[in-house]
Amino acid sequence: MSAPGIGWVLAFTIAAEIGEIERFSSPQKLIGYTGLCPRVNQSGDSDRRGPLSKHGPRYLRWALIEATMHALGHPAYAERYRRTKRRLGKQRGAKVAQIDIARRLAHAIWHMLTRNRPFAPRGATFRLTA
Repeated sequence: MSAPGIGWVLAFTIAAEIGEIERFSSPQKLIGYTGLCPRVNQSGDSDRRGPLSKHGPRYLRWALIEATMHALGHPAYAERYRRTKRRLGKQRGAKVAQIDIARRLAHAIWHMLTRNRPFAPRGATFRLTA
């Protein structure tokens, strides 16, 4: 619950859907499990990226997107969200930026659960408390 945007309902939902964190050897494996990564079609020299794969637990994706909506005002994520949203424009910018932050949250959750420590953004000189 120390991560920004995650209250007790979302914390229980995320914990229940992830299960044992030891199943995932890296944060990228957890992100792939959530289905928040793009679908990839490769054959020979062609490499095409599509929409989200949406493989994995539906409620885990929902909880991460919901947490993202609340975490957008946090200093650790606000500037990256604004920059990505502005770079991609009005048509797709906001949704793609939300997915990017949801992936970041999943990455942070993996580190928090494997190290058994509260949320601390990279380069933080102070300890955050919930």
